[in-house]
Amino acid sequence: MPEGWLQNPWRRGLLASALWTLIGLSFAAQFHVSSAVLGRPVSWPRALGYALGDWYVFALLAVPVFRLAALVPVEPPRRLRALGVHAVACGAFALAYLLLRALVAQAQAALAGEPAGFFAAFEPLLLKTVPYSLLVYGAIVGVQHAATYHRRAQERELRAAALERRLAEARLLALQMQLNPHFLFNALHAVSTLMRRDLAAADRMIVRLSGLLRHALDRTDRQQVPLREELAFLDRYLEIEQTRFGPRLRVERDLDPAVLDAPVPNLVLQPLVENALKHGVERQAKPGVIRLTARRAGGGLELIVADNGPGLPANGVARPRIGLGNTQERLAQLHGAAGSLTLRPAPGGGTEAVVRLPLADG
Repeated sequence: MPEGWLQNPWRRGLLASALWTLIGLSFAAQFHVSSAVLGRPVSWPRALGYALGDWYVFALLAVPVFRLAALVPVEPPRRLRALGVHAVACGAFALAYLLLRALVAQAQAALAGEPAGFFAAFEPLLLKTVPYSLLVYGAIVGVQHAATYHRRAQERELRAAALERRLAEARLLALQMQLNPHFLFNALHAVSTLMRRDLAAADRMIVRLSGLLRHALDRTDRQQVPLREELAFLDRYLEIEQTRFGPRLRVERDLDPAVLDAPVPNLVLQPLVENALKHGVERQAKPGVIRLTARRAGGGLELIVADNGPGLPANGVARPRIGLGNTQERLAQLHGAAGSLTLRPAPGGGTEAVVRLPLADG
């Protein structure tokens, strides 16, 4: 049943009518069979009319009972007061049922060609149906309370999910905001260093940095972007670093065109490239190489940033760094166990930072 289907009052009315009719049919069948077994057979039309007469009257009286049960729930802090209200209402329900059912019985007798007075129809109902109607009242109140508790549980789940989603969004935004000042500090430090030996290069770097920061601010409100957009941003960053390193830096790319539109976390590659430059290229005299790889792997997306630097420490454990730690946290927030970041030795020397993300088919 589609969500919200029962919000329409006509649909609710049709469903309730169907349920009361099914109850009446089941009791009619039981009455028809049991009377035959006892040797006092009752025809199916007569059994059906008697049972539906009972349950349609209950269905009519159930409407105000449902509303009363919703307005006066039997729960703290006014449980005793609610019980008193329902005790009075239960008596009124039983009396109303007797009166209405007697009128229906009188009408049924007239239709069958056996007219009877109101009291003749009322008297046999008095002993037979009063305890039964009290049980029906209790069942109606119980159903209403069960529906109320179910609705409240759903509302609590929705509120909890909304709070959890907002908390996750706040954490992601905080993590993303950490990158901007961290990146800006490193870039300004590079400008300061460059100004001591090449003012023209430093001026070009400042212009490029201005454009890069403008582009970064335009993307701040998005947690994920297409991979091609992330690579375009990375190219701007690498232009700045190319100004700083000159011929000492070479960038190689191996990008599968089929994954360029895949969504990736905003600013996922820049911290990894920055880490490769700082701990790979800067620590050696020979020319540095940064290799960027994007491909399908194991049903997901694999992004690799590799350098040809000195590699990981002898114990294989890299010291925690802001960019890498931030990236790991963001991947965990966005993708849980399906997203990961690992550092490993690169073939031929150096280090590889490997990001794995889920990749939707399509």
